[in-house]
Amino acid sequence: MKVNIGVSAENTKKIALELNKVLADELLIYAKTRNSHWNIEGSNFMELHKFYEDQYEQLEEFGDEVAEYIRSIGHYAEGRYADVLKLTNLLESEYSNDQKKQLKELLDDHETIIRNLRRLIDEFDEKYKDKGAADFATQMLQKHLKLAWMIRAYLN
Repeated sequence: MKVNIGVSAENTKKIALELNKVLADELLIYAKTRNSHWNIEGSNFMELHKFYEDQYEQLEEFGDEVAEYIRSIGHYAEGRYADVLKLTNLLESEYSNDQKKQLKELLDDHETIIRNLRRLIDEFDEKYKDKGAADFATQMLQKHLKLAWMIRAYLN
């Protein structure tokens, strides 16, 4: 059924493509955080194990929110692994149990997502005439800012 939400079909298609890239980033950072949770070692194992668990649980919700937003504007959420790897702005990495390496890589990933969302806020509003999508990108940016701050606190 056609979606009639005050944004052109052409623009919702372009927004959905950009949000599918965001979804790919969400799914990959979720997997990387979960992998860190599984493979962490060290004297503060339990603390970081729980820290990563809290982060990946939030990231799982973020991915769900992005996918549902894409569906709400009339497009399919592209969540197959093949799609994720084609669309993501992030890189997969080697397995590591090194705490600093894990945290630094996850921080870099959050900051990549934040920079992309910051770009999309203006693009969604100005180029695609969708203040709602710009607001959604702003909300996602704020969530990643918080998770990045928490990781940065471990690294300082």
